Amino acid sequence: MTELNTLWLTESIRLREEHAGPLEDLEANRLARSAGGDLPSRIQRRALWLAERDGLATALKHWLQGARLALIVMALLAVISGAGLAFAAMGDGLHPVNVFWALGSLLGLNLILLLSWALGLVFAGEHGASLGRLWLWLSEKLARDAKAAQLAPALLLLLQRHKLNRWAIGVLVNSLWLLAMLSALVILLTLMATRRYGFVWETTILSADTFIAVTQALGALPALLGFGVPTEEMIRASGDAALNIESARQAWAAWLVGVLLVYGVLPRLLLALFCLWRWKTGQTALRLDLNLPGYAQLRERLMPTSERLGVSDEAPAQLHRVESGVTEQQSDGALLVAIELDEQRPWPPPLPKNVSDAGILDSRESRHKLLEQLSRFPPARLAIACDPRRSPDRGSLALIAELARSASATRVWLLQAPPGEALDAERLGDWHVALQQLELPFADCAPLNWLETGHD
Repeated sequence: MTELNTLWLTESIRLREEHAGPLEDLEANRLARSAGGDLPSRIQRRALWLAERDGLATALKHWLQGARLALIVMALLAVISGAGLAFAAMGDGLHPVNVFWALGSLLGLNLILLLSWALGLVFAGEHGASLGRLWLWLSEKLARDAKAAQLAPALLLLLQRHKLNRWAIGVLVNSLWLLAMLSALVILLTLMATRRYGFVWETTILSADTFIAVTQALGALPALLGFGVPTEEMIRASGDAALNIESARQAWAAWLVGVLLVYGVLPRLLLALFCLWRWKTGQTALRLDLNLPGYAQLRERLMPTSERLGVSDEAPAQLHRVESGVTEQQSDGALLVAIELDEQRPWPPPLPKNVSDAGILDSRESRHKLLEQLSRFPPARLAIACDPRRSPDRGSLALIAELARSASATRVWLLQAPPGEALDAERLGDWHVALQQLELPFADCAPLNWLETGHD
């Protein structure tokens, strides 16, 4: 995952907690603390874990897919629009082409919007181009993920804080207009190569000298690149009727192509490259704003001056699939732990020498202590003993899932009833259903051989 995506998800988690309240994050905080590092890196690790757990990371992938589709759609529209400008400028070929009407059709809207974008960039600072808003809207619609709705505001806030949104939008806007101008240029060359056009200019209140001066002024820069400019005689003659002289037609065609290239294509190309350079250099300066309330209040939880015990949060609404984040290379040894056993049951059972006993977890302090220990020294094999006479409440199942994520392999041992008692079949069935949802193997016999050797 890129640095930008990591910061993006972190900002999304902050906004979500700001609007919906704090998330259940005990395990995320513990894993972030055990990973070490400075406060920003711990905040990001916490946010990534929460994003994976709550599906926000998947929503980001869907949003990015939607964004790519939106870019393709807008690029196709730009190509079609550019072609439409060229066809509108050149007409059907049955009538002479008014060179200045054609030039206005090819460059008029482009130059007006270019000037608008530049003025907004200079004076307004944070300029929100309509094409940028359209792209964000299309990206969200094409993502088809309800959770993706939180991502666009987070991205905008992150970029606005570092004044990068102007350059991101600049890359988008100028690149799309570059495509449109290139499309217009290609269609213009195709039309000129396959049809015979005559060129004229017309006026009621202006003199011929005005058109001569404008034509030569516009053709000065293209002439430096080798494009021809009509002579003064050709310009004067074109004011009366379309010249049928081949050299005049070619001169006007070269002039029109050169003006489109120099004043339409090149400015958009240079601006797109400039905005892309500012965007790339600006990304290296992206940082979390630790002064924001959502981040400031995490400092004590992720970098505590003294370890606190007994923090209480509401249980999550649903349990998530258990996926161990520990590899066999990172883990070692075998461990047996029990959850909330009564005093009548003798514990622990006789254990092989290479199997350690983690005791009975019957308090919040004992749970936190063991979880902290497992984050530093994860076992290769973990057996969790549970008393199926108790109901499989959400708190117990969440603890089992958290313990399982701290080991390479985990099995649940559903203990037999003490002599003279019988297990409730319905309650035992609830345990089976819950553990199947967690995708954890379970059995009613002691997995001691598996703990000792790694196989049954």
